[in-house]
Amino acid sequence: MKSNKTVVLFLIKFFGTYMLLFFMYSMYLNKTQKTSGLLSCAPITNTVAKQTKFLLNNLGYTSEIEQHTEEVSVKLFVNDKFVSRVIEGCNSISIIILFISFIIAFSSGFITTFLYIIFGSLLIYFSNIFRIAIISIALYKYPQYQEILHNIIFPLIIYGITFILWFIWVQKFSRLKK
Repeated sequence: MKSNKTVVLFLIKFFGTYMLLFFMYSMYLNKTQKTSGLLSCAPITNTVAKQTKFLLNNLGYTSEIEQHTEEVSVKLFVNDKFVSRVIEGCNSISIIILFISFIIAFSSGFITTFLYIIFGSLLIYFSNIFRIAIISIALYKYPQYQEILHNIIFPLIIYGITFILWFIWVQKFSRLKK
């Protein structure tokens, strides 16, 4: 009976948190992202593109960004070559929402949970910027590997980091462990 209660409580906390955060994020996108007329991405997506540009420039690649005129994305250029688009799904917010939902579902004390959410979210966010920069360099140098780079290797990085953070949380901090 206790194991059923634990599973049900996990599911309620996970899906409740996920739906609340997803709803809030959807409202944010609806208010900040323009999908008709003069298109523009949400500020967080633009910030990710700007930070990726900054990182690429500091890695020795001349990079530029510009709002795509035909879709809600930011075009990323490396050495004057269009290599990728930064779309809403590339800003890491969706995966951070998933991460937070899992951590809350296996919550520990408030301070521990709060600090881990902050630390983990920042790690995911900045890892994502590095991921976009690396994939942009890889697409610039090896465009023939676009499918495997974009669809397999680079999602593996961001989801791998998230999984490791979840594993550490459950093993070291979660009340479930106690």
